Amino acid sequence: LLGCIAAMIACTPTKQSTIDTTLQTKVDSILQNKMSEIGAISGQAIVMEVQTGEIKAMVGNANSQESGLIRTASLLTALETGKVKLSDMVDVGEGVYMVHDKELLDHNWHRGGYGKLTTLQGLMVNSHIANYKNIERAFEEEQAYFDMLNKMGYGQPENIEGLDSLKAAYFVTPNDSNWNNTSLAWFSIGYNQRISPIQTLTFYNAIANNGKMVKPTFYKGETEIINPQIASKANIDSLQMALVKVVTEGLGKPAQSEKVQVAGVSGGSQISTDEDNSEGRVNTIYSVEYCGYFPAKNPKYSIIVSMNKVGLPASGNLMAGSVFKEIVDYIEGNK
Repeated sequence: LLGCIAAMIACTPTKQSTIDTTLQTKVDSILQNKMSEIGAISGQAIVMEVQTGEIKAMVGNANSQESGLIRTASLLTALETGKVKLSDMVDVGEGVYMVHDKELLDHNWHRGGYGKLTTLQGLMVNSHIANYKNIERAFEEEQAYFDMLNKMGYGQPENIEGLDSLKAAYFVTPNDSNWNNTSLAWFSIGYNQRISPIQTLTFYNAIANNGKMVKPTFYKGETEIINPQIASKANIDSLQMALVKVVTEGLGKPAQSEKVQVAGVSGGSQISTDEDNSEGRVNTIYSVEYCGYFPAKNPKYSIIVSMNKVGLPASGNLMAGSVFKEIVDYIEGNK
């Protein structure tokens, strides 16, 4: 895995690399062990310094693909309209919500769903229905949701010096010919898009950085501000609190460290389905992800873990979240 990154980061004799080689080696080992354990076919882990955007470790490889980690960005767009609050009640019923002629399912729909819960609880239990109902409440026009995402800088940056493999994020929007009346629901939970882990990390790092979005960099002393304030301070504060609750009281507990308080959330999506009709088999590729930062108060580092695997089980919290925890524990234990 280390070789993949070495090839991507250009050697520039006049510039000093931000990579911590000791940390890089350890993160590589942690990721490889977990990938071997769960049978992952690809994976990536990145550690970034919150205030500067300096990449301290980046191992593995990852393509731009669909990502369930957009849920946090979707929630922030809704909060920014002023029409949604974390304390608002949302009825997700029995875990099945009809979006025109298509079923949007919560992960526990077969167990009867969550019923009524707050917007905050919806994030804590990874409710797709709560997420989309908040989008419905917040935006009368579908394009307004995308305008808000763009205003916040979601999907940035489009290029990073020394990372030649990075592609601009791609979103299917209401202006595209393949947009339909169910597209927004599935976009808001991670589909109909292509985004790389480092671009997703840039957004979460901005939350950790009290709303200031900085560009990831592989060279010391080259901090660049992309967006001085992605959202109101009040909503950033609310989201910071929510991301702690996800870990302490929600489904994100596998990422919880005994050494330091962390904040973060998982993401998961079905990347592709490969059907072998001759034997009647279906090999589905799933993405399992976790993104967060620590310490929860005055964060110093943000981390993203993304792995793709064939077949179930596929849990962002149990699989990617445990890698996140190991990296956090290592950094905290070697200060």
